[in-house]
Amino acid sequence: MTKYDNRFIEVIDYIEANLDIELDTNKLCQLTYLSKFHFHRQCSIFFGMPVMSIVKLLRLKRAAYQLAYRNDKIVDIALANGYESHEAFSRAFKKQFNKSPSDFKRCPDWTLWHSQYEPILKLRTKIMSHNVKFNAKTVDFPETLIATMEHRAAPNQIGHTIRKFIEWRKKNNLPPSKNKTFNLIYDDPNITEPEDYRFDVCCSIDYAIVENSNGIMNKVIPAGKCAVVRHIGSDDSIGLAVQYLYGEWLNHSDFEIRDFPLFFERVSFFPEVSENEMITDVYLPIE
Repeated sequence: MTKYDNRFIEVIDYIEANLDIELDTNKLCQLTYLSKFHFHRQCSIFFGMPVMSIVKLLRLKRAAYQLAYRNDKIVDIALANGYESHEAFSRAFKKQFNKSPSDFKRCPDWTLWHSQYEPILKLRTKIMSHNVKFNAKTVDFPETLIATMEHRAAPNQIGHTIRKFIEWRKKNNLPPSKNKTFNLIYDDPNITEPEDYRFDVCCSIDYAIVENSNGIMNKVIPAGKCAVVRHIGSDDSIGLAVQYLYGEWLNHSDFEIRDFPLFFERVSFFPEVSENEMITDVYLPIE
């Protein structure tokens, strides 16, 4: 990493921590020790887009998550993401998602967003691949009963499953503060056909699930040894933690993979925390 790379990573961290306020370009320049003229040119080279385009995408992503998964009022979401009014937010949101905030809240559609968000995805992977060193440890994971909603569709449709599962958790009083949140990861989205992709959304539970119209079922994370790494940051770059476990760590260990899928424990969530503060523990079952 060059000195400029590290400075621009600070810029991203600062932006993510301050999406609710008007961002001062002078402050961003100070983080990079560059004048405004050089700052904007260097930003475009490093980020692949103007810095204010990044700000807009990150604000709208957080707003979309709040609309889809939380019960906040639209005007409060607008203000919490740096927009001065409901109207200004609605115009920007509809331009990006091709849906008004109220329509998106009723029926989220991420199709258009995924193509527009690709530059941010590449940027996060670039930053993480140069800036993060993973340290795995082995743990004995206890047997854990979970309530599970299976996602059996393209990865870009996971949002619909998550939304349904959140609604079910709320109705059944299973908050993340009391019931741990997990994902079972069966397939690599990069090499699996969309229609064949499998992913489970889960939470710990202490009772048997009765048959229901939501498709929620009990599964068990079995007791056993696991390698685990803590990933701090957006899910956009969580694949690097997975690659580290399957590649570098496993190749240099004396362990074999156990017959249970990779799984995540969600320790802290976006949008409750900013994306760069998300915490996910990535577990690889071994023996």
